[in-house]
Amino acid sequence: MNEEIRKIVDEVAGLNVPIASLRDRDDLYAAGLSSISTIGLMLAIEGRFNIEIPDEMVTRDLFKSIEALARAVAAVQRDSKV
Repeated sequence: MNEEIRKIVDEVAGLNVPIASLRDRDDLYAAGLSSISTIGLMLAIEGRFNIEIPDEMVTRDLFKSIEALARAVAAVQRDSKV
């Protein structure tokens, strides 16, 4: 899942650094992620994984890293199966 999210971040986020230079735990905001680009990133992730991220999960921490995004997607997928 991390690789899929990495591809989405690369396509949508408009970071200041190459995605290949980032580890999964690196801070995406420090890499140039803007509050405006988080919207496009969220929509792209929702579309790719066919999920809807609940409003209460949409915080700065959600977009902090590729790993944080992957954890959130996994949680939403798990909760939607219950």
